[in-house]
Amino acid sequence: MAGENNNQAVRSYQKQFKELLQAVYRKQAYFAEFFGGGLEALDGVTHNKTAFSIKTSDIPVVIGTEYNKDANVGFGTGTGNSSRFGPRKEIIYTDTDVPYTWEWAFHEGIDRHTVNNDFDATVADRLDLQAQAKIQMFDNHGGLFISQVADQTFELADLSNDAVLKLFNDLSTAYVNMEAIGTKIAWVKPALYNAIVDHPLTTSAKRSSANIDENGIITFKGFRIKEVPETKFQTGEYAYTSIAGVGKQFTGINTSRTIESEDFDGVALQGAGKAGEFILPANKKAVIKVVEPVPAG
Repeated sequence: MAGENNNQAVRSYQKQFKELLQAVYRKQAYFAEFFGGGLEALDGVTHNKTAFSIKTSDIPVVIGTEYNKDANVGFGTGTGNSSRFGPRKEIIYTDTDVPYTWEWAFHEGIDRHTVNNDFDATVADRLDLQAQAKIQMFDNHGGLFISQVADQTFELADLSNDAVLKLFNDLSTAYVNMEAIGTKIAWVKPALYNAIVDHPLTTSAKRSSANIDENGIITFKGFRIKEVPETKFQTGEYAYTSIAGVGKQFTGINTSRTIESEDFDGVALQGAGKAGEFILPANKKAVIKVVEPVPAG
């Protein structure tokens, strides 16, 4: 394992780092549910621009209003040139390349004379800490991505009970009208979270899924509520709402290794990779952000 690097020029840790990234992502990424609950990670990728390709089709499903039973449709004079099922639309899938959009890296040194710890344990600790730091970076990029792809923007006038209730009534109506299927999630700033927890509707008498004693809440007006630090939002934003799993977040690990250093008696711990986010254009309509009112003038 790690200690073997004392006798080797280079030792790779790509597989271990990939597993750490995915494990930490599931535990610490605030926006994980937006991206399907997990980070798609590949180790040992080459320096290319494309993360993966998907097959998509923007042709909607066509449902006929009725089955035509006319004697000359599909039969009689219509034989060979008509169908009782109505016009036939050809379904064609296209290949869509999904590119990496940003990069990450780390570079640390472990000197045998000064580390004052077991070599194996030090490498393991640093990889774990780097994984945690990178997940925070992924989460920040994820929040910005959600903000940028949101199809609609709702305003929240203030944090009063009436304003908060109107907001979630409007959000609920929007998702019903778009016929969205799936779990609705609202990622909210602490101030809005507290306003929801303290709202008169969040009482046992109203059968709200809330625990006031622990200042916790599960659902409000059909939305799973998740409290998120203010730093995860862009300026002037209160919340993001979406159907769970509409996007994908991914990373490719170019390298994660220790390499013997010429500058000191020890090894350099290095890592680098590419990352990005993706959402189908059709799914963007299921993403809404809530902002403060724009000042007049």
